[in-house]
Amino acid sequence: MLVNIGFGSFVSSERLVGVLSPDSAPIKRMMQDARERGALIDASYGRRTRSVLVTDGGYIILSALASEAVAERLGYAGGAEDGEGGAGDE
Repeated sequence: MLVNIGFGSFVSSERLVGVLSPDSAPIKRMMQDARERGALIDASYGRRTRSVLVTDGGYIILSALASEAVAERLGYAGGAEDGEGGAGDE
């Protein structure tokens, strides 16, 4: 199934391994490494990168959509992050 990651760009949901926030240093290093080896796909169209998609083939895709928005489009109905509710917080 193809999933819209913003601005008319689509990615195969079967190939995605993870949807990450780009804010941490390890993710920034991962993005730089992918850029150096030619495995970075920038689908943010010059806008601020708000999510990093990791594929099973080792490609890193940058999107201007928030990680939560991409996860929602993938059909993930979660929403509980660390300390933000969820099972056991009643």
